[in-house]
Amino acid sequence: MPQRRPVGVIGVGLMGEVYARRLIAAGYAVLGFDIDPARHERLAALGARAATLAAIAQQCEPIVLAVFNTEQVEDVVERALLPAAAGKIVLCTSTCDPDRIAALGARVAGRLRFLETPVSGTSEQVRQGGGVALIGGDAAIAAEAAGVLDALFPRRFQIGKIGDGGRAKLAINLILGLNRLALAEGLVFAARLGLDPAAFLRLARVSAASSQVMDTKGPKMLRGDFAPEGRVRQTFKDTQLMLDQARKARQKLPLLDIHADVLAACMRHGEADADNSIVIEEIRRRTM
Repeated sequence: MPQRRPVGVIGVGLMGEVYARRLIAAGYAVLGFDIDPARHERLAALGARAATLAAIAQQCEPIVLAVFNTEQVEDVVERALLPAAAGKIVLCTSTCDPDRIAALGARVAGRLRFLETPVSGTSEQVRQGGGVALIGGDAAIAAEAAGVLDALFPRRFQIGKIGDGGRAKLAINLILGLNRLALAEGLVFAARLGLDPAAFLRLARVSAASSQVMDTKGPKMLRGDFAPEGRVRQTFKDTQLMLDQARKARQKLPLLDIHADVLAACMRHGEADADNSIVIEEIRRRTM
């Protein structure tokens, strides 16, 4: 059954649009906001309604944050949602600095019911119901928001306190990014050796090297289809969060350094808004 209040979605990029679609499909009314007015037209086409931040704060619960980075989360929460949304549930799905999100959660405690809910999966995987939410915060709040969470993330795990969801997301994304880069390098290597890349990918999928990335990104790499499901600039932003956390933990991550270098090179080639599977093009460019 639809809830009494509409759900707010702040940030209507790749993931925010998917959230709006899933919520509408589940019977929820959706009010959305994005700093890009063109995305408001997309909302209307989906059956949602564009609204101001003030209107979302006043009328919606829960409020889903799908903005780009930590700074934007802090700004929206502290400037737009307090005090207009006092006492309401806020679900932060953005990949952020976990220490700063933990500090934000502490600052708004008692004024907002803040829950960290970053998701593992591409926008296409989330659209199909395959995203996995990594929840940090009060399990009682998660239980109260279960209807919306069911619509967004049929699979989810309670990780721990606020900040722990983001920490788990960064560690997962580290592995995911290296798998993606390894696949790109393996496909280029196979082609340089004279193997048919499509046939090699079919083999790799059933080999001991198999990974989910081969299903989600392998076909895009072969087709040269870099329509974004996870943008290079977003992935690079995440690598910088990982490296910062690693410095705090005094842990060297040499493979992550390589991944960040490849992503930075893609951005220098004007590929910041392309799908992160475009790393295969940078591997091809690195010839002797």
